[in-house]
Amino acid sequence: MQVTRVGTAFAATDPSGAAGWLDEHLGFKVVVDLGWYASTQHPDHPQFSVDFVRQDHATWVEPAPRTSGAMLALEVPDVDAQHERLVAAGAKVLKPLVTEPWGQRRMQVAGPAGLVVELVQAVAPDPEWLADQGLAG
Repeated sequence: MQVTRVGTAFAATDPSGAAGWLDEHLGFKVVVDLGWYASTQHPDHPQFSVDFVRQDHATWVEPAPRTSGAMLALEVPDVDAQHERLVAAGAKVLKPLVTEPWGQRRMQVAGPAGLVVELVQAVAPDPEWLADQGLAG
């Protein structure tokens, strides 16, 4: 199967507001806003879209699903700077900055429409942790 574009769509009570949150906090640009449907793209990755559809719109299956247990993960070059910026902007931090032994420094904030937004930065994994997992060497 050849894939030429990847996108996601999440049910939302306010698609325009959800798309606006991604614009304000994460730099995604709203490329379509029909009220019942809003589509965003990040300038660095125009082939990937994050979309929101009003949860009672006919395009959803019946009954309309709710966003639950969904996470949008974005890799960034400096998660500490993003954490500082999001806290200053009033974003609700769900998981404070943490460095994981498998080679990630990450944080999570409450995003729009019930999404958890995780920002991740690749860091060197802990050699002892790698050895304990049988991955060293």
